[in-house]
Amino acid sequence: MEERLDMQSPMWANKNSKFIAERFPNCVTETAEGIKIDFDLLQQELSSDIIEGNKERYRLEWPGKREAIVTANLPTTKTLRPVREDSVDFDNTENLYIEGDNLEVLKLLQESYLGKIKMIYIDPPYNTGKDFVYKDNFSKDAQEELIESGQKDEYNQRLVANPETAGRYHSDWLSMMYPRLKLARNLLSQDGVIFISIDDNEVHHLRKVCDEIFGEYNFVAQFIHKNNSNKNQANIVSVSCEYFLCYSRDIEVLNKEIWRIEKKGAKDIVKAFNQLKKQGLELDEVLNEIKDLYKRPKYAHLSRWNKIDEKGVFMDDNLSREGGAKDYTVINPDTGKPCPIPPRGWAKSKDELEKLLEDDMIYFGDPSTPPRIKSYLTGEDLSVPDSFWYIDNSIDTRWQKQTFNSLIFENPKPLELIRLIMEMSSAKDSIVLDFFSGSATSAHATMQLNSEDSGNRKFIQVQLPELTDEKSEAYKAGYKNICEIGKERIRRAAKKIKEETNAAIDYGFRVYRLDSSNMQDVYYKPQDYDQGNLDLFADNVKADRTAYDLLAQVMLDWGLPLSLKIEQVDVSGKKAFKVAENSLYACFDSGIDEDFAKAIAKDAPLRIVFKDSGFRNDTAKTNVKQLLKQLSPETEMKVL
Repeated sequence: MEERLDMQSPMWANKNSKFIAERFPNCVTETAEGIKIDFDLLQQELSSDIIEGNKERYRLEWPGKREAIVTANLPTTKTLRPVREDSVDFDNTENLYIEGDNLEVLKLLQESYLGKIKMIYIDPPYNTGKDFVYKDNFSKDAQEELIESGQKDEYNQRLVANPETAGRYHSDWLSMMYPRLKLARNLLSQDGVIFISIDDNEVHHLRKVCDEIFGEYNFVAQFIHKNNSNKNQANIVSVSCEYFLCYSRDIEVLNKEIWRIEKKGAKDIVKAFNQLKKQGLELDEVLNEIKDLYKRPKYAHLSRWNKIDEKGVFMDDNLSREGGAKDYTVINPDTGKPCPIPPRGWAKSKDELEKLLEDDMIYFGDPSTPPRIKSYLTGEDLSVPDSFWYIDNSIDTRWQKQTFNSLIFENPKPLELIRLIMEMSSAKDSIVLDFFSGSATSAHATMQLNSEDSGNRKFIQVQLPELTDEKSEAYKAGYKNICEIGKERIRRAAKKIKEETNAAIDYGFRVYRLDSSNMQDVYYKPQDYDQGNLDLFADNVKADRTAYDLLAQVMLDWGLPLSLKIEQVDVSGKKAFKVAENSLYACFDSGIDEDFAKAIAKDAPLRIVFKDSGFRNDTAKTNVKQLLKQLSPETEMKVL
């Protein structure tokens, strides 16, 4: 049926409301008249002061919520400084590892990665009463700002215990999560998704917060992750399930994608089975070899296929259903006796069972239990992901012991879990962000998946360098903070993946560290200085900052990804940086003059930046600007 013209003027109130809802989904609320824009909350979004309101609405409230909104919206003057000595292949890699408070880092990434992240995975503190939460305070005094410039002693102060007996037990956790999720949403591409691991303590609150930030209509699923933990965490019930919530940036765009999970590695197992059989091994020996392969993270998710016959590797699956027939039996060929009938009844008709028996598709196992059906591993299966996942996390513990010779990080997130999430929700060239990166499992998973499908996914890891406990295995092994563990894991995982696969992928990463601005305070608040300190204006860059430090801050300020190719070139005797061919040129040397402008104009850079104090004199500064306008009119020039 063809679309009809409205034949009336547009309802601008609806259009404007839709415009606001797209940009501020948390300002959409339910009222007695239906869905409306919460103008009090919208006013808060547009204000740097806390706005009070008292209207009744359907939403999650807690003490400190408005302060959390303000915290997310306030700008930061901090920057990221490159740490080349901790990096691997700094000049060529596109992967990033960032040390620092993730709230500040997310603010710094807003311009460079706005709408560019395909998948975010985070494993935040679960708020069990024993976890630490970030103590965010947007009204810090000057001394606190000085402390938070990056000195390591500060990081233990930045995290505070949040016991169950605290009066703001849930509120403090929600105030920590809200601004981080709000900033993370901005980074997602239109087809992007975020996955958040959580347990029973806050899953109900987290869903409400995510409904508000991402929009309830962008909810995708609440996955259940069943682990093999035997910990008794309560007197009544042993909790062995966790969750990971999934929200999309735009569900309508995401609906155009088809999520499928392939049994990755299944073809390898089938190939191994065929090769081992050709060697004349007994079936039990072949099975032992296959089970040994399952100990590797790459194949761990296939460990349910743990039986074998002449036709291949299989798992035994359910052959019953509720309300199934119970008026016929199957004879066990091993005992010659009828098998027990499933309590729920058969899932197949008598004729179907006889055909399965004829084709050797029934597994009998224990004669005292009902038979089951054989499901062979073929390597060709694709399926929509289920919302219930079982991942054996003991495999990650074994990997850790083999790689580090001790358990240097507790409760590692299963590598296979994140690899599967990444497989179903990212493209081969996607950027993957984890801003609670911990032991850097998601970086490991990115390289693992890239090695399997020849992908070029890039990871961004963000982690506060929390100090390790002096009694921990990590501290005894020489790791003083969590970032040291994460970086070393990436190095060792990369080495092992390269040895096993020899895949032509990016094994490196650039390390950046959060710090105070490269600029003197006078750069931001010149009105606070008088004639007596005019000498501070001579060079507004801090004395301990390098040209590489300045370049990183310029790239962030100009909205360029930190992963872009950086080259150092000589231009008219000056050292200049060339970013992504001619996307950006930067020169922080002194004595910039007309000759330099003529030389640089030949490359026609899109952007160029100098230090304000770097020109030979004021006349040279004016002439350089005019020459660039004349010789390279597309070049945008800025100064620090």
